[in-house]
Amino acid sequence: MTANPSTPAESALVRAARREPVPHTPVWFMRQAGRSLPEYKRVREGIAMLDSCMRPELVAEITMQPVRRHGVDAAIFFSDIVVPLKAVGIDLDIVAGVGPVVAEPVRTRADLDRIPELTPERVPFITEAVRILVAELGPTPLIGFAGAPFTLASYLVEGGPSKNHEHTKALMHGDPELWNDLCERLAQISGTFLRVQAEAGASVVQLFDSWVGALQREDYTRFVLPHSKAALAAVADLDVPRIHFGVGTGELLTLMGSAGAEVVGVDYRVDLRDAIERLGPQYAVQGNLDPALLFAPWPVLAERIEQIVRAGRSATGHIFNLGHGVLPTTDPEVLTRVVEHVHEVSRRG
Repeated sequence: MTANPSTPAESALVRAARREPVPHTPVWFMRQAGRSLPEYKRVREGIAMLDSCMRPELVAEITMQPVRRHGVDAAIFFSDIVVPLKAVGIDLDIVAGVGPVVAEPVRTRADLDRIPELTPERVPFITEAVRILVAELGPTPLIGFAGAPFTLASYLVEGGPSKNHEHTKALMHGDPELWNDLCERLAQISGTFLRVQAEAGASVVQLFDSWVGALQREDYTRFVLPHSKAALAAVADLDVPRIHFGVGTGELLTLMGSAGAEVVGVDYRVDLRDAIERLGPQYAVQGNLDPALLFAPWPVLAERIEQIVRAGRSATGHIFNLGHGVLPTTDPEVLTRVVEHVHEVSRRG
């Protein structure tokens, strides 16, 4: 254990993910790259979201901004979960205030035939951006990420964000063979996207399953788990810790761990102590401050931070994070203060 790591492997975040002793609780924030930072808004001005994800120098700059400003223990690669879908030729765009919108939803066997496999040659801008970042970050780890097969499938089948996932569930139950073939293809895409980042130098990867909390355990086990396992297995031989995070997944935590993650992300709806008890000592945990509490008075926020740090001590490894992403109107100074407080409280013991 070292307070001044010389490599990402020695960093507090990678050590926590491996359930090894740490000098302090490491902290990073989902959606820390961009969203609330004025410097992000300046460099993105006039550049469409997907375009910005395909410019390596810009990706590197945006990824570095929260590391410089907040002193977080890791950088999260600036991208979007639909970038690999765009790279394989899916006609989609990210619409401001809406999210990813797919021109022709995938609902038939013929639609599936329009989705080729992802190869590294389709995403050279990812490899280049990761290499730039690894050189600049030094001992600070870079977290690569991908969208999980279920969430990617939901976007493709619904044609965009959905509250009820009615088309997704209708396809899943009405044509399970097509559903599984679709998710098998998407697992290849997600897994390759993770692997490209890890092989270029990312020290950790995270699989985001943003919408999977819409399912019950039985459906998750039958229709989702095999494909999430396949995506995470794509980097199993690279000795890179894997984080598996979903929203509204309190009932699915143990299953999500069994997909092949070393770290299970916990959203803000679940008490971290309950999550640790459910998961047991074989997993590290990540989480789980409610992003809305960043708007509360500091004494209230500080007390909740301390509760989460204390709860995390009962886990075999704990990475402090929000229970979902940074909200766009969050005060960046509050995020910096949160990082300082997590470090201070966790060092006190």
